[in-house]
Amino acid sequence: MNPLSHSILQDRAAAGRCLIEPLLSYANQPNVIVLALPRGGVPVAYEVATALKVRLDLMLVRKLGVPSRPEYAMGAIASGGIQIRNEEALRVHPIDRAAFDAVVERETRELLRREKVYRGTRPSVQLKDQVVILIDDGLATGASMMAAIQALRVQAPSRIVVAVPVAPVETAQALRGEVDELVCPLQPEWFTSIGHWYMDFSQTTDTEVIELLQRAWQREECG
Repeated sequence: MNPLSHSILQDRAAAGRCLIEPLLSYANQPNVIVLALPRGGVPVAYEVATALKVRLDLMLVRKLGVPSRPEYAMGAIASGGIQIRNEEALRVHPIDRAAFDAVVERETRELLRREKVYRGTRPSVQLKDQVVILIDDGLATGASMMAAIQALRVQAPSRIVVAVPVAPVETAQALRGEVDELVCPLQPEWFTSIGHWYMDFSQTTDTEVIELLQRAWQREECG
């Protein structure tokens, strides 16, 4: 059993700090960029990018929740028209095509809204030949992260690293085969939700996301 399997994370900032040491080899590298999955991944990623003194940006992904159980991912979408279906979830919670498409349409609108609100006129970052560290506040099914990985591959980075504070053992194992490196210090064998492993898992707001991004981007401009 993982020795950290009964640990509890204080909050997302603390979760980010627990990822710093395993990622120290990427510190001060101009070709390294941390991409956060908003909203919850941004405060985690901010701690990592600040400590490693590398760039911070976004990978916009939206979970496609089962209509009867929105917290349960039947798939995910990401920037660039990437769409992932969780066939296992769709077998357990079968829905018709129209209902699935309605969820895709709604989440696509939200993804585009976040793109506009968070980035404004800032151009998208070029990721070809870059070392990319994808960060979220945790994984459950891994559908959103898989969508992020697929969207990222299209841009031909030199290396893809996934770093998350917590994920169930089976999800971590499945993702490990999809990327060059997986960092996940907390891998409980018993898993109900990401929030269960946090003392404070209050929702990250758009305002907090924008504030952290602006702080990071101003630091990059000054550095």
